[in-house]
Amino acid sequence: MAQFHDITWRSADGLTLHARDYPAPGGKLPVICIHGLTRNSKDFEELAPRIQTLGRRVIAVDVRGRGQSDWDPNPMNYHPGTYVADVIGLMAHEVISQAIFIGTSMGGLITMTLAAIAPQSIAAAVLNDVGPELSPVGIARISGYVGQAQPIETWEDAAAYAKATNGAAFPDMPEKDWDRFARRIFREDGGKPVLDYDPDIALAFRPPEGAPPPPMPDLWPLFGALTNGRPTLLVRGGASDLIDETIAAKMRQAAPRMAYVEVPRVGHAPMLTEPQAWAAIEAFLSSLP
Repeated sequence: MAQFHDITWRSADGLTLHARDYPAPGGKLPVICIHGLTRNSKDFEELAPRIQTLGRRVIAVDVRGRGQSDWDPNPMNYHPGTYVADVIGLMAHEVISQAIFIGTSMGGLITMTLAAIAPQSIAAAVLNDVGPELSPVGIARISGYVGQAQPIETWEDAAAYAKATNGAAFPDMPEKDWDRFARRIFREDGGKPVLDYDPDIALAFRPPEGAPPPPMPDLWPLFGALTNGRPTLLVRGGASDLIDETIAAKMRQAAPRMAYVEVPRVGHAPMLTEPQAWAAIEAFLSSLP
């Protein structure tokens, strides 16, 4: 596996945040990868080295509350506005004026929000199975497990949990690979695997008990801010329950110049190393400075 080094920076409110930095020589635009709601920088441990071989530096972020980044003492700060400020802080710390962004799920929402707040910082973007509209089916599935305590005692338990929560998205994954998957989403603490995120991220995601779900905000202006005059690629899992075919069609109609690829027999969200996804990403990156 390709070598990376750890970088840390301080957020505006004093947290220590972490990312993996995969360096590359040359002057090509770097790539910043941002993971989904309950994930971390390890999601890109196979994709980042591939991009690195194309001569691009890759920075894979641990969003606050995940991975090696600090947990926020105020769970209400777990929202895209805060995350965008953290990304802006990362770019300032690393003296990066502009980058290509790859955002999976929540990472794509962060990227769209960044496009509205600091549009000059994004040269191009890959949205991985996310958009300005989200299917309530996928939202319900995610809210059903995020932040929920699990009786995990061993790495075998962790692999079983990983398969139970993600098996529908990856029906063709060999049994032996679920342990590797588990080691991306768990860390070891006190000799036992624990989920590698602050369970309080769910508090800003889930309504109080008995309350109806809040209405989804209108994210179409953010999508327009991202795609207007900027190269964009949408990767959709062919079996995704978060971005269904209708939503994808609306996105493509709203942004007709956006590139598009669908990964068959994969749900939410592709790992981006699938042959179809990687071919599209490689071609997309080759067209950029």
